[in-house]
Amino acid sequence: MNLILMGLPGAGKGTQAENIVEKHQIPHISTGDMFRAAIKEETDLGKQAKSYMDAGELVPDEVTVGIVRERLGKNDCQRGFLLDGFPRTVTQAEALEDILSDMDKSLDYVLNINVDRENLEERLTGRRVSPTSGKTYHVHFNPPEVDGVCDVDGSELIQRDDDKPETVKKRLDVNIEQQQPLIDFYEKKGYLRNIDGDQDIDKVFQDVEELLKGLHA
Repeated sequence: MNLILMGLPGAGKGTQAENIVEKHQIPHISTGDMFRAAIKEETDLGKQAKSYMDAGELVPDEVTVGIVRERLGKNDCQRGFLLDGFPRTVTQAEALEDILSDMDKSLDYVLNINVDRENLEERLTGRRVSPTSGKTYHVHFNPPEVDGVCDVDGSELIQRDDDKPETVKKRLDVNIEQQQPLIDFYEKKGYLRNIDGDQDIDKVFQDVEELLKGLHA
């Protein structure tokens, strides 16, 4: 099964990715992991990617697409893959179609975990962290025993700047704007499947499995 996983920050994409790859024994391929592996293996493309990253620049599409092509050609992708973080643009999505076509493969589904905007904001702004122990909490979903105090060392919990409401709102706005053309592209192609991410984690995975059970690796 050849899958792409999409979802906004706070949608629970990471958890569902873990569940899918564990159940179906396919590799979870994230952009960051791909870059790190290519750099570690010192491939030509890995060296090119490293030079851009070291300079604090975005890695250009031709390098990223080349690394994706190399990664999808590896043996562990014979039975399928779960792509996460790629493609990010319609241009990259079209390049992925060419890669898969060259390999006599095609996508099965693009799974998009949909979560209500208010819920996303609540999930992202509710995070609290201990500046000394590093332990992370959530005011609603994983609160400390004593409100505002770390269970481990009694330090006062703080809210990171990234988790403050105004930052979260901007981050979501940017992500929605970036993802929408990709969602439209895959909807037209017939690959898009929307999953209700407002449910609890187990129910979300049940819905994913309901979709995937018709696919045979």
